[in-house]
Amino acid sequence: MNIAFSPCPNDTYVFHALAHGLIPGAPKLDVTFADIDITNSLAADHTGPEVMKISFAALPWVLDNYELIPCGGALGRGCGPLVLTKGSQNPEALAGKKVAVPSERSTAYLLFRLWAAQNVPGGVGEIVVMPFHEIMPAVQDGSIDAGLVIHEARFTYQQYGLQVVADMGEWWEEDTGLPIPLGAIIAKRNQDTTQITKWIRSSVEYAFNHPEASKEYVLQHAQEMSEDVANQHIELYVNEFSRNLGDDGYHAIDALLSRAAEEGLVPKVDQERLYSLKGK
Repeated sequence: MNIAFSPCPNDTYVFHALAHGLIPGAPKLDVTFADIDITNSLAADHTGPEVMKISFAALPWVLDNYELIPCGGALGRGCGPLVLTKGSQNPEALAGKKVAVPSERSTAYLLFRLWAAQNVPGGVGEIVVMPFHEIMPAVQDGSIDAGLVIHEARFTYQQYGLQVVADMGEWWEEDTGLPIPLGAIIAKRNQDTTQITKWIRSSVEYAFNHPEASKEYVLQHAQEMSEDVANQHIELYVNEFSRNLGDDGYHAIDALLSRAAEEGLVPKVDQERLYSLKGK
């Protein structure tokens, strides 16, 4: 079975058992490591592998061909994207400025657009898409005015001398009371998605039951981050929602995509398709 997910610690931690043949009955995996912007595009073009990790924000464009798998993804609290600058921490200072984002179809960008509509008079200026690991150096050297960062940047931005303008997670949670839906696992509809769900959930359970087993695999793909930062990353993004989206998870996804559709940022989602594997 072909699968694509990021080399980030939470993904390698979750999929370690499945990728290493440790789940009884599961097929051999052919793994492609890809940044979220790449998998979002592959899903939208319907050219990607059978199973992928994408942004929840990209779901409205792909649900005709893919189902949302109710486990293995990344939702949570206190784990939102950050808006960083080298100077002012005043949101109004972003008006007309150049801002780098990790993907125009990322949950981070969707949250940023919803936040900016409320907090940046007149809106920001040019949006530049960059791989997430290039954003902080670009803010540091002044080639862009601000950056929207994800993943381990929450733990390392101080090393670049940057300031937090806003935490998209704090804003979202205060505004909705819901967790932040970040990364989704999807599978093509022309296969047994219920069985795929069982395999992925078994891989998640293996990770929880054997937390040290994936250590070498995680660090091998962790893009030079320290073991401590990798562990913080896992603790933040792998949680009960990784086991099962549950009611709160689905409510969070629905709230994000419904708000975004009302703002004209994404197409309206077919509720039946969104909830097709709920409870599986």
